[in-house]
Amino acid sequence: MKVTFWGAAQTVTGSMHELAVNGRRYLLDCGLYQGHRKEARERNAHFPFPASSVDGVVVSHAHIDHTGNLPTLVKSGFNGPIYATPATVDLCHSMLPDSAYLQEKDALFIAKRKNRRRKLGQEDELEPVEPLYSIEDAERTLGLFHPVLEDGTKEIGRGVSYRPLDAGHMLGSTAVVLDIAENGRKCRLAFSGDVGRPNLPIIRDPEQMPPVDYLIMESTYGDRLHKDIGAAKDKLAEAVIRASARGGKIVAPAFAVGRTQQLVLLLHDLVNEKRIPGIPIFVDSPLAVNVTEVFRRHTYLFDEETRAFLTNGEDPFGFHMLRYVREVSESKALNDLRGPFLILSASGMCEAGRVLHHLRNTIEDPRNLVLITGFQAENTLGRKIVEKWPEVPIFGEPMRLRAEVVKLNELSGHADQNELLAWMQPMVKTLKRVFLVHGEPAQSAALSKAIQSIHGLPVTVPARGESVVLE
Repeated sequence: MKVTFWGAAQTVTGSMHELAVNGRRYLLDCGLYQGHRKEARERNAHFPFPASSVDGVVVSHAHIDHTGNLPTLVKSGFNGPIYATPATVDLCHSMLPDSAYLQEKDALFIAKRKNRRRKLGQEDELEPVEPLYSIEDAERTLGLFHPVLEDGTKEIGRGVSYRPLDAGHMLGSTAVVLDIAENGRKCRLAFSGDVGRPNLPIIRDPEQMPPVDYLIMESTYGDRLHKDIGAAKDKLAEAVIRASARGGKIVAPAFAVGRTQQLVLLLHDLVNEKRIPGIPIFVDSPLAVNVTEVFRRHTYLFDEETRAFLTNGEDPFGFHMLRYVREVSESKALNDLRGPFLILSASGMCEAGRVLHHLRNTIEDPRNLVLITGFQAENTLGRKIVEKWPEVPIFGEPMRLRAEVVKLNELSGHADQNELLAWMQPMVKTLKRVFLVHGEPAQSAALSKAIQSIHGLPVTVPARGESVVLE
């Protein structure tokens, strides 16, 4: 039995780990790698093994950096089962076709712009791109999903059984426990997926893990401690008040799954408490509209605070100042509105989708505000905005970053160093080794040092393509 780390190895995106057991190959996640366009294209389009040789995929949760390359795997020849929780399956039914649609639209936009500039005798640095996969590829992928109930057990192959436990990161997110038997040897492997934080809005807290032999654990924020989640609402209110007072527009790039719903819930609270001005609030993302409907179908996964809205006869994700935008024409019309107003729009890392158009129309005006609400991977536009580059490229054109930038760290869906150390505590007595993934080198190194110091465990931070035999 052997594990090979192909994605999210010394980086944060593109989660994918290969498990070889009893002559079969399984994947833990199959996510999109995000970063420099050329490098991302190369990594996502070409697998380091024949796609047809994969016997099954276990998905931790629905975020695109964990599921977004499944249609490429199917397009390349995979036709096996994909295991995930019911909520994750429902979310992927919206997210994977949307990912294909955005790729097709972005490719068409770049091609049209190049053609227009060529006619004007102008050069264009952006190279033409082809979508990784089509909507049809995404639809074929959806037919391969097999739902597995939270805390249920499923045998996925000879000598391999799978159990998902609530990870508290987003709706339907899980840590994965695999019981493995090969040639008379047995071991238990846990894969954290993305570990959430106690007291996050909407979802339940992470579930306690059982004893395991090996642990593959994320390290996104392995070098830092988060501020109290309760401060998020105060910081959000202050940003809205400040930008509204100067007549500015607020653009909040937000992941359509999880982060958008959290922000809507906080804004709902602030409206009920009369703590923010009565400005229009738009959720401009067809995906977020669809995903919010999935949230409404899985209320059993809500925490007590969110269920209280339902008990009081309120929709947690709907109030009088809020409007969901689906049509392209409505989205374009937002660019002609005068502030103040607030737009929540995907993608969360500002790499694709409608948020790019809103940023292009707002970031050069100092009255406006860009509200960054989640982790921004290296080389993404979102990271450049967080770092406050004087100029940032949008659709290949340099734009002056003059808008105010506010980062709302408190809503992070990823556990910090102390929270990760506490989450792994129940497994410490039996653990033989910890593998740290889904973190940039500095974060993984800091968490590795803390684990060795506090828990006295051996830790490996695997490089891409590194293999380890599980004994």
